[in-house]
Amino acid sequence: MLRVVHSGANTRLSDEQEDAPPESEDVHFEPVIHLTEKVEVKTNEELEEQLFKMRAKLFKFVRESSEWKERGTGDVRLLKHRENGKTRLVMRRDKTLKVCANHYSAYPLPPDLCLSGGYAYGDQSSLR
Repeated sequence: MLRVVHSGANTRLSDEQEDAPPESEDVHFEPVIHLTEKVEVKTNEELEEQLFKMRAKLFKFVRESSEWKERGTGDVRLLKHRENGKTRLVMRRDKTLKVCANHYSAYPLPPDLCLSGGYAYGDQSSLR
């Protein structure tokens, strides 16, 4: 038991602590289970190409209470399938990597679509 006695400007350890042996700083614990084999995890994103990635927060509107509820924070990505060409939006939560959004695009992405800096926009000549 550590007890510090404070008397004015002098701080000293009590008599109990002065007699106790110092604690060992050399603490080592052996693991109970050794993790030697690696498990291959399939995310079904192996056949997809990443077109866009951005950090975002996902919200869901609840009609009963008329408020927005947070569904997660993480990376939102646009993935295009290499074989069938379908594009989907996928968002996974940061620490658990659980999917909180997974939506296929109803329309194919236009070939002149530019994605940069968190903004999606088409041909820049139309903006001038």
